[in-house]
Amino acid sequence: MSDDRGATVGDAGYCAPFLRALPVTGAAVSTIGDLVSPETVCATDDVAARLDELQFDLREGPCWEALATRRPVLTPDLRRAPGAGWPSFAHAAAGLPVASLFAFPLAIGPLNLGVIDLYSSQPVRLRDADTKRAAELAEDAGRLLLRDLLGRLDRKPGEDGDGGEFSRRRIHQATGAVIAQLGVTPEDAELVIRAHAFAHDMTMREVAEDILGWRLDFAAEGER
Repeated sequence: MSDDRGATVGDAGYCAPFLRALPVTGAAVSTIGDLVSPETVCATDDVAARLDELQFDLREGPCWEALATRRPVLTPDLRRAPGAGWPSFAHAAAGLPVASLFAFPLAIGPLNLGVIDLYSSQPVRLRDADTKRAAELAEDAGRLLLRDLLGRLDRKPGEDGDGGEFSRRRIHQATGAVIAQLGVTPEDAELVIRAHAFAHDMTMREVAEDILGWRLDFAAEGER
């Protein structure tokens, strides 16, 4: 776990869109899931960062619930009706100026990437349109997060070039298969392949062969 998780960090590219679009006071994006350890990527203020820190320390809270269920967790009145599944977090957060708390999972296909936590200092209930917009922004943030995570990685030997045009053609074919499996865009399908390759210490070409050989079905992986 990163030692920086409790600090207020500010990659506005992740957090700012949520503050502009929704009736919330602060936001924090954290990585939790298949590729990296829990870490705060963006926090708009100390309260948002502290909410992340508490959830990491206690291993419970709305971010963990959102990750497990892959659904938004909406808590319009944290003080009167906290989540039943995270009593320790609710008790610890009682001293913070947080009245409402919302968590949305960041995922692409079967990959769990992280969570966006949103809080309001005053009780607020998200309208259906707000919830839909937050989910759309979470999808955008998940895509950006995966690109950034993969961009930090060194290219694996054999990932490009080895085998000439044939290997790239197989990756393109596998990308088409992932599109069919998950109903995602070609760009997102390739991101899923790249992420699976990294997570399992494989090359993209090896992952492509597993997909085309029917040994890997991301739709089935996501249902487990």
